[in-house]
Amino acid sequence: MAIPRTSNKTGIGMTSSRTRERMLTRLREQGIQDEVVINVMAEIPRHIFVDEALSIRAYEDVSLPIGYGQTISQPYIVAKMTQILRNGKQLNKVLEIGTGCGYQTAVLSRVSNEVFSLERIRPLVMKARTHLRALKCTNVKLDHADGSIGLKDYGPFDAIMVTAASSHVPQELVDQLAVGGRMVIPVGTSEQVLHLIERTAQGVQKTALEPVKFVPLLGGTALS
Repeated sequence: MAIPRTSNKTGIGMTSSRTRERMLTRLREQGIQDEVVINVMAEIPRHIFVDEALSIRAYEDVSLPIGYGQTISQPYIVAKMTQILRNGKQLNKVLEIGTGCGYQTAVLSRVSNEVFSLERIRPLVMKARTHLRALKCTNVKLDHADGSIGLKDYGPFDAIMVTAASSHVPQELVDQLAVGGRMVIPVGTSEQVLHLIERTAQGVQKTALEPVKFVPLLGGTALS
């Protein structure tokens, strides 16, 4: 059965409430327990972040292409990584590596006081800006930059989210974590595992969480 749609792609109500409720039910069944995250996932319209031809699949638990060899992560992964970073509390200053279309950025903007987001592909930066403005995400600072080296001048950050897989945990990013801060990052090449990195006064603790599949983390910037 087709999902009811309006003619306004940027509208919140493009999909039926039943479709969105199924997504929220699925997230709870998958172990998402943070109701703040659940409520944000209900609020942010995922369909505006994908091409019109794919919008009918926006609330399925799948990643979808957004062009330039990149994807929008499946809802479960977005919620899971956000829940891990939040750890039950409002975040202050967050660094996101890999803006993509801006969906994860929008979710982070609702659970953080300030979000710095870096994207290496310029056309995606422009797309993300359009989406974030439409949702009035005024606490986001978005830049076209090499995210693999972070944003040292604006650190330290109490949370860092990396939305591309690195072959290792970059020390440059670990150094930009505040004491008490958390980073979630996919690590690996052919096989990837989501890791939680915690910086304490005693040092850095790394915890492997679960298998994931992300595009690779690349250095440098691209104009197209």
